[in-house]
Amino acid sequence: MGAILLGLTLLSLIIWVGLLTLRGQFWRSDQQLEVGETQIKSLPTVCAVIPARNEVDLLPITLRSLLLQDYPGTFNVFLVDDRSTDGTAGCAEGVAYAVDKSQQFHLISGESLPPGWSGKLWAIEQGIQQAKALMPDYFFLTDADIEHDAGNLCRLVAKAVQEDLDLVSVMVRLRCEDFWEKFLIPAFVFFFQKLYPFRWVNNPKNKTAAAAGGSILIRAAALEQIGGIQVIRQALIDDCALAQAVKSVNKISSQSNSSPPAPPALSKGRIWLGLSTLTRSLRPYPSLETIWDMVARTAYTQLNYSPLLLLGTLLGMTLIYLIPPVSVILGTFLGNWAIAFTGLSAWLLMSLAYYPTIRFYKCSPWFAFSLSAIAFLYTLMTLDSAIRHWQGRGGSWKGRVYPG
Repeated sequence: MGAILLGLTLLSLIIWVGLLTLRGQFWRSDQQLEVGETQIKSLPTVCAVIPARNEVDLLPITLRSLLLQDYPGTFNVFLVDDRSTDGTAGCAEGVAYAVDKSQQFHLISGESLPPGWSGKLWAIEQGIQQAKALMPDYFFLTDADIEHDAGNLCRLVAKAVQEDLDLVSVMVRLRCEDFWEKFLIPAFVFFFQKLYPFRWVNNPKNKTAAAAGGSILIRAAALEQIGGIQVIRQALIDDCALAQAVKSVNKISSQSNSSPPAPPALSKGRIWLGLSTLTRSLRPYPSLETIWDMVARTAYTQLNYSPLLLLGTLLGMTLIYLIPPVSVILGTFLGNWAIAFTGLSAWLLMSLAYYPTIRFYKCSPWFAFSLSAIAFLYTLMTLDSAIRHWQGRGGSWKGRVYPG
């Protein structure tokens, strides 16, 4: 028994060494939008598209922040009221009038949801189709719960223009005020970065692709080239699906000698993803239940609804996150110092990897040592996500259920 536990603990330690050294330095949290120049030589036309469903509580802050961007170029905002029942449309019009931006604001009453579409993507599609009349160079896809720093759009456009990018996205700072938010939200970002190392995403030679749906600037020509939003119309993790479609442009398979050559790409499939210290989400997650539902909604989707991937994830999470502290406790209790020391070494590496994210969110450093307990809860959320899917309750959001 001791030999098996020592072997598992040693394997966990080796995995953490590999994660820290070989996985794109995901743990450093150093890919940030606010780092770099923001001067723009050209001023492309931008149209923002916001899907909004029952967001009357947040729009007075979030929509106001978007309408008051300091972007010097032509900028219009299209808000799609996705059949709200709380007066979202009237609130949005009132905000635009209050800040004297009614000429730049366009309200769209969303049509009923057709088969094969998720609600959010159908709303975005309607907004894009309306915005096309203005012939924008870029679409800015954002959520109704995002409070934008005044220079957010300017920085996104500067990043896209200066580096010739087809898609620029930032994971906005998530709300981290209550206990459960401080305990679980930074880990959500940490796990996302581990799954999609930002340095790999930003490397055009690496196939890894991801984006954060709260703030995505995409070149209109690139969106047109991939076939528009409809190509991902059923995706629940729509931001990453969109990024994958855009980045795949530069990885088109070569044609056989008997086939005609492929037409030249309109875009290069270059994307960039980073963190933002200033633009933030106001969506509250004040309880364990609210965070649990947020994760369980798409966790099994991330695993492609595969029971084998689910089993592998459960075993992997146990080995990587739970074995180290268990080994410290059991090794100390049994007097087996080899197990205890190996477990402690893995635990310290785990905490070291998590600390930059904790610091980014300005939480107590002691939370860095809690990653095992946090991972245990996320493991249970993932299992619950699969159970919900099997029961036909998967993908529930804003009163709609999207079975896989």
